[in-house]
Parts: sequence; structure tokens; C-alpha cells
Amino acid sequence: MSTALLHHADCLGHVTPYGHPEQVARLEYVSRALSTDEFAPLVRVEAPLGEDAHLLLAHPQAYVTAIRNAAPADETISLDPDTHMSPGSLNAALRAVGANVKAVDMVLDGEVGNAFCATRPPGHHAEKQTPMGFCLFGNAVIAARHALRAHGLSRAAIIDFDVHHGNGTQDLVWDDADILFASSHQSPLYPGSGKPEEQGAHGQIVNVPLPPNSDGTLFRKSYERIVFPAVEAHKPEIIIISAGFDAHRDDPLANLNLIEEDFAWATREICRLADGLCGGRVVSTLEGGYDLDALASSAAAHVRTLMEAAK
Repeated sequence: MSTALLHHADCLGHVTPYGHPEQVARLEYVSRALSTDEFAPLVRVEAPLGEDAHLLLAHPQAYVTAIRNAAPADETISLDPDTHMSPGSLNAALRAVGANVKAVDMVLDGEVGNAFCATRPPGHHAEKQTPMGFCLFGNAVIAARHALRAHGLSRAAIIDFDVHHGNGTQDLVWDDADILFASSHQSPLYPGSGKPEEQGAHGQIVNVPLPPNSDGTLFRKSYERIVFPAVEAHKPEIIIISAGFDAHRDDPLANLNLIEEDFAWATREICRLADGLCGGRVVSTLEGGYDLDALASSAAAHVRTLMEAAK
């Protein structure tokens, strides 16, 4: 089996103000890293536009309408101090949604073994009715719910190793007994959520806060002792990864000390779990990562490991 890489040039059209960390160059660096001969076997797919029916898997119609109406025609606007929309942002966000939906379809239809969505803007901070933290739509949740509702699965898991807590994902799945959400993240740090006692309506949310300056040793132990047993107990039929690489030691927005091999290890172990639980079915979607070189090398390590797992 192969690994699919879903992307679209529209995702470069999401332009943020000068100096903003969630910049066009992030995707340019990732794309360049994945363009070498090593990654030639990837099945490269242009992401379709997500549809309103997909957005409504995570957000109410009023929110979808508000985001569409907010899209500017000729300038960049601020939805909050961190979150912006330019004339190309709506299409970029719809491509990110469409990539995740298409990736789920390809994996569950047996076209590929697993998939990575190299898209932006990210999604794990977008709450039901609130854009925030650079995010407009809950990409990972849309992927999980599409798997459940369009493909008839009973259980899904979302694993988020971005350095920031996925408050949006947590908000969206709080009442979903069929979706396990497990997040490791630095604490204290934006957005301030993600305490262990935040467990969801059915105990299906697992938060693993890591203190500043934690390294790969604590990260790995936390997954082995807490995250992986919870995933195994849930018995998901697909695993969605919110793949943020801002826990890297070089990232300017946080203070964890992971390196590329830590992300590769996490990916390898998640794929191992997926092999035993759900036929290796994994869909990964890009979240954070703001040191451009660290982002590129970490994303390459992640995709390289997905490719090895799909063989």
C-alpha cells in the first residue's frame, strides 16, 4: 500500500499579516521537504473543496454562514488578534477540509494505506462557533465524523501532539462517546485548556499536559502510560492525527524540547497501534509548527514514517 499526500495551491492563498507565525512559507517549506526523490512514491492528490455538508459535521449553519460572510474581497481582516482572513483564506480553509474528507475516503476505500494532509490553515483551535488560534474549521473532527457517518464506522480516535492544546477539537467532541480525543501539550501555554480533569461527557477525552522544557523522554513515557492504553481501550476503526510540530525544541512559540525522531517515534507507534486495531488506517493533518526548518524536517520525518508503515 502507499501513502497519499493531499495538498492544493489554494492553501498558499491564505495570507496573514507580516510577521505572523502562521505564514504562507510554512507550507512552502513542507512542500519542498516532500519534493525530493525519497518521497516520489507518495500518491499526490489535489485536495477538493470541502462542502457545507462537511463543515456542518462540526459547526452549526450560523457559524458556517458567518465565516463565509466574513471572507474579504480585497484586504486582510482580523477575526481576533491571532486569526485572520485574506481574500484567499476561505478557499484555503475549504481545501483543508476537503483534503481531510478525501483522505478518509481514500484510506477507508483501500486506495492507500494512510494519508497526510499538507494544508493550511490548521484546525484544532476552532470551536463550534468561534474561530481562534489561526483556525477556522475543525479539520480533524470533520475527518473523524465523516468516517463515522459516511462510511458507517462505530468509533474513531483523534491523537493531537501539537504543543498547544486542541481546545477546538475538545469542544467539538465533548459529547461524542464514539470519538476518543487524546492530546499532549505544553502547560501552561495558550489556550489555557487541557487539564487532566477535562474528560468529556463520556470520559473519552484524555489530556496530557507537559511542563515547559519537557523532552522526548517524558513525551514518550506519557504516550506509553496514558495515551496509547486509552486508544487501545477505545478500539477505534480509524485514527486521525492532528500533527503539529511546534513541540520541537527550535519552535519560537513554545518551550518543549522534542526533536524529529520524537515525532517519528510517535508516528511509528500510532501506526503500530492502528495496525493492530484498525488495519493501519491513519489520516494525519497538519496543525502547528512555526520554525520553518524544524517544521520541514519534522514533517518529513512524520511522512517518511507513514510511508514505512504503509508498505
